[in-house]
Amino acid sequence: MGRGRMGTALTGALSAAGWSVEALPGRGPHVPGAAQGVSLLVLCVPDSAVAEVAAAVRPASGAALRTETGGGTGASVVAHTAGALTLEALAPHERRASLHPLVSVPAGPDGGAALRGAWMALAGDALIGSVAAALDGQAFRVADSDRVTYHAAAAVAANNLVALMGQVERLAASVGVPAEAMFELAAGALDQVRRRGAATALTGPVARGDWATVAAHLEVLPSDERAAYEALALQALRLAWPTLHAATNQGSAPPWRS
Repeated sequence: MGRGRMGTALTGALSAAGWSVEALPGRGPHVPGAAQGVSLLVLCVPDSAVAEVAAAVRPASGAALRTETGGGTGASVVAHTAGALTLEALAPHERRASLHPLVSVPAGPDGGAALRGAWMALAGDALIGSVAAALDGQAFRVADSDRVTYHAAAAVAANNLVALMGQVERLAASVGVPAEAMFELAAGALDQVRRRGAATALTGPVARGDWATVAAHLEVLPSDERAAYEALALQALRLAWPTLHAATNQGSAPPWRS
């Protein structure tokens, strides 16, 4: 239920996998009866609307239902696709689940293809595992108590990374350097992180304790670019700490300011 980017992509992907899927709007007079006579109802609505829509859906009667895995009886499973929400958002439904594809889903016809083979965070009823399997997903489970931390990590990995590349674009453009050259550098660094781990992959002035270069960078950067640079330099220092034996405590000035 919900015809936005995720709802459209999930409908297309599951239909292509042979599932019988009906796409419904997230609002309207059909909402109260949406869980009746189906094995699974997935709420692909904005995070802020999940609890409201779930509460408006009348719990299924408990009549025998055929699941996509070939059997099973009981009430319909009601699920959401929100990364940061727990299963509590789906009250008052007895059978609850969540599926959060850990992938950027594009709008339009390519959305369904993006879901195939993607990593997916699951929680709740076992039926949601058959959805991931149908999409050839790489599934893992996240407890409700860890849900927000998991989603914060995902935001850093995707959203904050894109914001960082925005800073790269601005700085490169200011000195006439092609952004593509920087993107290839970034792709190579990320590949090294994947292969070797972040601490081992770290290079550059912080990794070698070259505080004079870090200070020089900060001196020439525009004032509105310095905070992001220094925040990430401090994160690099956390990685380099065991090797450098950095002599700075939390709350003290970083080495490039001393």
